[in-house]
Amino acid sequence: MAHPRWHHILMESQRHALKALDEWNCSSGDYSDFLTHMHKAWHYLLHAEFHKAEIDYHYRDPKTARHQMIDGESKAWDLEKCLKERFPDSGDTVRLNAELFVALRNKVEHRYEHNLRIVTGGRAQAYVINYEQEMTSHFGAGYSLADRLRFPLSVHALTADGYEEMRKAARELPRKTRDLVARYEAGIDPSVLDDPRYDYRVRLVPITGSKTDADLAINFVKLDDLSEDERRIMVQAGRKGTVITRDRHVEVADLNRMRPTQVAARIEEQLPFRFGASREHAEMWKRLGIRPVKGTDNPYATVARYCSYNEAFDQYVYTQAWIRRILKEIGTVEKYRAFFGREPRMKTGAVASGDAA
Repeated sequence: MAHPRWHHILMESQRHALKALDEWNCSSGDYSDFLTHMHKAWHYLLHAEFHKAEIDYHYRDPKTARHQMIDGESKAWDLEKCLKERFPDSGDTVRLNAELFVALRNKVEHRYEHNLRIVTGGRAQAYVINYEQEMTSHFGAGYSLADRLRFPLSVHALTADGYEEMRKAARELPRKTRDLVARYEAGIDPSVLDDPRYDYRVRLVPITGSKTDADLAINFVKLDDLSEDERRIMVQAGRKGTVITRDRHVEVADLNRMRPTQVAARIEEQLPFRFGASREHAEMWKRLGIRPVKGTDNPYATVARYCSYNEAFDQYVYTQAWIRRILKEIGTVEKYRAFFGREPRMKTGAVASGDAA
């Protein structure tokens, strides 16, 4: 029996997905090839979905409404366009994960592939898992790649020396490459960054005790399937020990980050009252919880949209989004009173009952 066209498109998608995984799992594999093949795998997968759903996924001339042509064939949507059509919510976790790898594919430098591969490992794992889930949810379990994929074995994270080498590789990434990831993730909600559909992280725990014939070497446990006590233990375990997690250090260079005094100055010039770095600003970041206090065990636990930690200078720097948040919270005399519970220090000539422009 002849297969429909979407089936053949899907088979091409799977071919690229398997080649991508071969590149990732091979010790001499090429990271840029992984990016290229997963890009094509997702691209063909979404084309197959659209074709099956009878959605026209070709560009049209805005004047004539006819298909745009390239070498005699209709020009199909690129992956970025496909992702926007499939996931119209710009904050969708799966879309954000895929768009990160579209950006990395366009920017990756060959000599830093190994380092970038280490830093983005959890995100890449999510990229592949999301692909598998997207495929089986639309075309059924019969199209799953699960029986052809293997969990990769690695010694890097199993020794202290190996773990340190991985941290070193992350630190050696060039600034512009780190900045690409940092800029991309700076505006993403922390809950999305921690979502396994965006960054898939695992803990390996050796299984002891009697074994049955049904046991597999690797067992995946979903938190939703556990009891409250079991879930609490597993979550706590994920916060301790030697685990590889994403490096959330955000580069300051070229990111328009500001020190507290600079934030205060920019805020104050838009208000009829005084706004101090050590007074109002310090109170606001504490009350709104956008960063930890100095001396904390994890100085990187910030709300990335508003603030990041600069390890080199041991200081926190702030974003334009933080300025907008401050103005939204206390941008008028009335809002200042409501937030701080006191009268603002008015500038000379300003009227206490007036609002900011």
